[in-house]
Amino acid sequence: MSLSEIKSTIPDYARDLRLNLESVLSTGGAPGLTQKQIGLVALASAIAARHAPLVSAIGTEAARSASAQELDGARTAAAIMAMNNVYYRFTHLASDPEYRTLRAGLRMNAMANPGCDKLDFELCSLAVSAINGCGTCVDSHEKTLRKHDVSAQAIQSAARIAAVVHAVAVTLEQSAAADAGLAAAA
Repeated sequence: MSLSEIKSTIPDYARDLRLNLESVLSTGGAPGLTQKQIGLVALASAIAARHAPLVSAIGTEAARSASAQELDGARTAAAIMAMNNVYYRFTHLASDPEYRTLRAGLRMNAMANPGCDKLDFELCSLAVSAINGCGTCVDSHEKTLRKHDVSAQAIQSAARIAAVVHAVAVTLEQSAAADAGLAAAA
């Protein structure tokens, strides 16, 4: 399914998402980011949102401006953050502060050479962390990006992409479930 087909399946009650998806996936709607960065952040976000058709469609679009290795960098960010977001959210939410002092003991070797530019990896990691609701990781990646002179507008663009991609995935899943329920009832 293409991105155009994905957009056409967004129900009318969520037409704002259709418009927002089109906007945030363009450089005009994602200030501070290149088209390649937009594609990588969108791909990592779609993976985090766990909607296979959306992952496929966005992956196809992202491949127009990013290499296979760079796409794997976005996938790496989604994979590593799927683990880190759960762990660091736990250490933040647990009432015993001792957990924050313990060594994580989780392998994250891919972060040293993720396959894409390190700042692109950080943008992807920030977006996935926002979707997964890990404030500790969002804060860490935001600080790293700002330390490397990435603008607040670019960081906000990555967060906006994550928000819209996630909302589209949720809406499409809910719509498919409702359609399946109606078909079963008929």
